[in-house]
Amino acid sequence: MNPLLLDIPLQLETERLIIRAPFQTGDGDIVHQAIKESFDELKAWLSLFQEIPTVEDTEILLRNAHIDFLKRGSFRFLIFDKDGGKDFIGTASLHRIDWNIPKCEMGYWIHTKHSGHGYMTEAVKELVHFGSNHLLFKRIEIRCDSRNVKSRSIPEKLGFIFEGTLRNDDLSADSSTLTDTCIYSKTNEPSLS
Repeated sequence: MNPLLLDIPLQLETERLIIRAPFQTGDGDIVHQAIKESFDELKAWLSLFQEIPTVEDTEILLRNAHIDFLKRGSFRFLIFDKDGGKDFIGTASLHRIDWNIPKCEMGYWIHTKHSGHGYMTEAVKELVHFGSNHLLFKRIEIRCDSRNVKSRSIPEKLGFIFEGTLRNDDLSADSSTLTDTCIYSKTNEPSLS
C-alpha cells in the first residue's frame, strides 16, 4: 500500500499526555519558548540547537514537519500535558522511515522543566505502540550519543534491545569531537508492546 493512503490520526492520548501533530497556528511560539528555556541541555546533544532559533524559524520548522507528516515521510509529534492541554512538554518523532521494510528511527527531546517525571518515557511508549500496531513497522530504532544517559534510559526502561555501540560514528552536537552512538531496537514480534 502507498503510505499516502494510510489513515494517520493527528492526535494520540495517554493517561497524562496529548501527543499531536504540529498543525496549529502558534505552535512555533510555544515550542520556541521551550527551546529557549531548555537551550543549555538541548545544545549539548542536538546540532539543530547550537543557536536559539527565532520564533519564525521554529514556526517554519514545524510547518515543514507537518508537510512531512502529510507526505508520510516522518511523523513529528508535540507533547502536551493532558490536564488543560496547554503545557508543552517536548517533541517525539518517527523519522528515517523506510516503507519497504517497514521501519523507522525515533527521536525526542523534552522541555527541561518537565524532565524527570516520566513524560517522555510515556510518550515514547505510546509512539512505539502506534508505530508497531498502526503503522506496522517491523523495526523501531533509537540512536543516541553514548554519553547521553537520559536519552539512553528511555529505551532501556521500555525493553528495547541494546544492539551495540558504533565507535567514532558521529560528531558531537557542536562538531568539535567524535562521538560514539548507541543503538537500541524493538522489532515487531509477539513480544512488542
